[in-house]
Amino acid sequence: MIKYKIILTILVGALWLGSCSQQTSQKEEVEHPNLTKLKNQTAEFRPEIIKMNEQVYVAVGYDGSNSAMIIGDDGVIIIDALRSLGAAEKVEEAFKQICDKPVVALIYTHGHQDHTGGTSAFVGANKAVQIIAREGFKEELQEHSPVEKILAKRNARQFGRNLPDSEIINRGVTAGRTPTDRVGKGYIAPNRTFSDSLVITIAGIDLELYAVNAETNDHLFVWTPSLKALFTGDNYYKAFPNLYAIRGSRYRDVKSWGEVVKTMSTFPVEHLVPGHTRPLTGAANVHQNLTNYASAILSVYEQTIACMNKGYTVQQAVESVKLPADLREQDNLQEFYGSVAWGVRSIFAFYVGWFDGNPTHLYPLELVNEAAHIVKMAGGEEKVLAHLNSAFEDGDYQWGLQLSDYLLQLNYKTSEVTGLKIALLRKLAAQQINAPARNYYLSFANELEAEL
Repeated sequence: MIKYKIILTILVGALWLGSCSQQTSQKEEVEHPNLTKLKNQTAEFRPEIIKMNEQVYVAVGYDGSNSAMIIGDDGVIIIDALRSLGAAEKVEEAFKQICDKPVVALIYTHGHQDHTGGTSAFVGANKAVQIIAREGFKEELQEHSPVEKILAKRNARQFGRNLPDSEIINRGVTAGRTPTDRVGKGYIAPNRTFSDSLVITIAGIDLELYAVNAETNDHLFVWTPSLKALFTGDNYYKAFPNLYAIRGSRYRDVKSWGEVVKTMSTFPVEHLVPGHTRPLTGAANVHQNLTNYASAILSVYEQTIACMNKGYTVQQAVESVKLPADLREQDNLQEFYGSVAWGVRSIFAFYVGWFDGNPTHLYPLELVNEAAHIVKMAGGEEKVLAHLNSAFEDGDYQWGLQLSDYLLQLNYKTSEVTGLKIALLRKLAAQQINAPARNYYLSFANELEAEL
């Protein structure tokens, strides 16, 4: 008898999931405006070698990040080396068509693999090439963490690495699919590092390298005074910055990041080359983009600190902090990649840790006990399930998601409730402008579905 009940429960869950899928399909015939904006962001990643001037060229869209070439008197300088060795080889070949001078230096803006994995394609076996980075290079990477296993899983969800082609759009600052040909196999460790700044002439080009803490704590940016070109690394790209990565990361120094961008805005830049998305040209255009970017970051920081000093809890701060109206609609501040709310939570946790000041949160109930109390107060599991169904029908998807977790904590109609949770995750994904959030919702939904 028990066996037949289990089979019946699974069938009910499957029927429900199918019903949800049909409802989802019907209701989503009109695409959410956020999803349309996210799709339009994909134009930033179309593959192209972009000529900034006679000496600066940028490869965009060949991989998950950009690579740049500066042509000097007797050689070329490469800034960042992509993630896949195969992609780097294609860019190197395209650069060679423009200039066949040898590579005499390669500069890493920071240690993330999407900027360092293809170095040997540009450098070859020439050990005389200077490979430059700042001190502390790669120290904070995921593979050095004792929780690397879960970070890897969350990384895959954030970037949608396991999503089918039918579900992937993009990753906010890069295409949804990036090359997998020999990922990281071309990495070569730097042979020259510096602490604060480095002023150097290479192949007749004067370079100023500045160590800064921003998206990572091993970052630098490159300024070329004679060429009026600024290479920002991931300190700038065309999306609200990822002040906190939901895959999990160390604290990204938000205040420093804002000040770094503000400093960059004081340079007489005519060509801005970001680590992701297409480059900018024109002094006024570059200045405006850097200025509003810095203002947005510092505004989130300052508002969060003010909320904390007023005694707000983290959730109260999240609900309070908003971008100023004059910044909210700027093209380069759309939340394709980073999120204001995630930034607020990160700042809060950095300064005061996990406790938000509300004594209720010192020793909260165990999850299963909290769920039992909530469900009892609501009149029992069937009534909560009815509320869950109503939330789905009414488009109150976040509330429905939270209700589903209460029932799952109590192991109530697990297959049916899991089917609902999957449908809710997909509904939320369909409303997202933020690519990491969308990818995470869909990835988690697919994992749950595979377990049914």
